[in-house]
Amino acid sequence: MANTAADILLDTISDWGVEVIFGLPGDGINGIMESLRQRQEKMRFIQVRHEESAAFMACAYAKYTGKLGVCLATSGPGGIHLLNGLYDAKLDRQPVLAITGHHFHDLIDTHAQQDVSLDRLFMDVAVYNTRIMGAAHVENVADLACRTAFGYRGVAHINFPVDLQEQKAGERSKRNVPGHTSDHWARVGQLPAGEDLERAAAILNGSKKTAILCGRGALGATDELEQVAETLAAPIIKALLGKAAVPDDSPYTTGGIGLLGTQPSQQAIENCDTLLMVGTSFPYIEFLPKPGQARAVQIDLDPARMGLRYPVEVGLVGDSRCTLSALLPRLQRQEDRSFLEQARAGMEQWWKLMAERGSRDDRPMKPQVVAWELGKRLADDAIVSCDSGTVATWFARQIRARRGQMFSLSGNLASMANGLPYAIAAQVAYPQRQCVAFVGDGGFSMLMAEFVTAVKYQLPIKVVVVKNNTLGMIKWEQMVFLGNPEYGCELAPIDFAGFARACGAKGFTIEDPAQCGAVLDQALETPGPVVVEAVVDPFTPPLPAKITLEQSAHFAEALARGEPNRSKIAWTVLADRVRQLV
Repeated sequence: MANTAADILLDTISDWGVEVIFGLPGDGINGIMESLRQRQEKMRFIQVRHEESAAFMACAYAKYTGKLGVCLATSGPGGIHLLNGLYDAKLDRQPVLAITGHHFHDLIDTHAQQDVSLDRLFMDVAVYNTRIMGAAHVENVADLACRTAFGYRGVAHINFPVDLQEQKAGERSKRNVPGHTSDHWARVGQLPAGEDLERAAAILNGSKKTAILCGRGALGATDELEQVAETLAAPIIKALLGKAAVPDDSPYTTGGIGLLGTQPSQQAIENCDTLLMVGTSFPYIEFLPKPGQARAVQIDLDPARMGLRYPVEVGLVGDSRCTLSALLPRLQRQEDRSFLEQARAGMEQWWKLMAERGSRDDRPMKPQVVAWELGKRLADDAIVSCDSGTVATWFARQIRARRGQMFSLSGNLASMANGLPYAIAAQVAYPQRQCVAFVGDGGFSMLMAEFVTAVKYQLPIKVVVVKNNTLGMIKWEQMVFLGNPEYGCELAPIDFAGFARACGAKGFTIEDPAQCGAVLDQALETPGPVVVEAVVDPFTPPLPAKITLEQSAHFAEALARGEPNRSKIAWTVLADRVRQLV
């Protein structure tokens, strides 16, 4: 029985399937915390060490489960701390509910302590955003917040003054009829018009060199993607959030695209005459075909995204799997298989190159070795969460996705520090599955206190920290994009294995590539949370698969202008290039 406004809130979101809330207590949410205490049997509260982590966890929970992710923070600074993780959810279009506290309702905007109008602050990040006005307001608002987060795939925010949280349920206005709202929402299941499907099929059937670019929106359409690829003799190129859309052992995929992508993917993009985009808003326009080079068909749930990145002749609004299924009977088999065969031959050579780079015995150890050895040891249903930085390059290229596995990272926001919270949320959602965080030392150290959260809740996550004591991606961007010597990127070293032990968990260190596989085996088999510190060569550049003349010129300019490690960097790049040619 709901006795207070806070009770009503939790009972209402429980009706929407909410079973987990990530957050940190504070005096601005005392009423909500008391209601959570009384509902421990049906709603789990995961206490974090920083509210930013709670928002990342809510985003990851939504990504990995399809359910509503929920985070909770107190008034003022607590709510402010949520924002980075909430922008991650906004930009990757995940349904997340953020609940924040406020101080006493009759002192708002009077310069009181923690008098931050979080509902105003959250106006940009949220698709639904409101402040509770009283107990009778709560059910209406909570239902609408959950429905909007699901329906528009974004962040909903409820700001709740602390004194109103304890207000007794009771009198309501005469227009606020009891029982008029519900916990129902309609899934978007529309199919494109038949006429549009015919127009799309005509374009695709008239193509000789179709390339398929898929993203996160295609994760549930693996079989349909492969069927279309077989019919059209089209290689499947994967944006990073779509890494698991088709497994990397599929005979149709050329892997990733862009700075972290493969050479065969880039060649397919450069040579295609038609582009089929499925569930993706891949943001790096410079890696797409030049406007006018290829005709294009796009499938997306959001009509506003049609033609966002590339001129599209036909936009098909609908679920990727259902739309591809409706399109398939209209497609004709492409008898000329040469475009796909060329991509397959390119991928055969690419994987040989990746295997060579992942098997090097150089000291210091190459970061590719860590990713390659880890990828071979992942469980068939593993969930791998990556951080942003150079580590994402090795994650994209060296860890081969298998059917049944899940992968994610901070996509369009590309935030650092998300990897560890993502892995914690994955393990909370799937206690029996192997959950791994593949992170760099820069990103991990930002929110590394959350490792204690894994220890506290006995979550057996495995954290692989690629340690190069530098902000690697930023360093290479300074050099390759602008021609500047690196500056401000070096990191003071941390003993991450020792940190893990100090937290009450296990810690391992890898420095010798010959021992990398054996140490990873031991770490993955160890019960409970584990940190593996992999010390790697800081001078291995995450260069794109195809380097432009401008990038080469900037790189040379940076070395000439006083790059402090120019000799070591130049030798590493030269050695890698020679190995590739040989």
